[in-house]
Amino acid sequence: MLDSLLIPFRSQNQPPVLPQGYAFDGRGSVEPAELNALLVACGEPERPLARLEAALARSAWQLCLRDGGGQLVGFARVTSDLALNANIWDLTAHPAAAERDQLLLVLVHAVLQRLRRELPGCSISLSAPPEALQALQQHGFVVDPGGIRAMGLQLLG
Repeated sequence: MLDSLLIPFRSQNQPPVLPQGYAFDGRGSVEPAELNALLVACGEPERPLARLEAALARSAWQLCLRDGGGQLVGFARVTSDLALNANIWDLTAHPAAAERDQLLLVLVHAVLQRLRRELPGCSISLSAPPEALQALQQHGFVVDPGGIRAMGLQLLG
């Protein structure tokens, strides 16, 4: 009888399902050239490998999604001050993947689950392509809350 009186605090959505034939890389690491190839395939400019290697080394962690052949098809990395702020970078899924939207949804979910577990209470910022917008909105991100716009400066050279 008590159970019928309980009201759920909030509804819990089912976690998105990783499409068959894809898996998270248990090593959680990627070679800079391999990541660069994925980013270029997704429309990003090619990055100097030494700088990409430094970015990977200075990241708190990264998540890699691979297809059945071991090819990198999805990626996200996180930097953080380990106290107040966490930043998601290079959130992407290969445009040729038939399940690209689902891969992005699973990737966003996995990143947020790990952030909630390891860095609870941190504010989260990110840099992501327009293709990830739907997955991000499904996980509670909002575009320009209160008219606030993020800014960035790309240094040349």
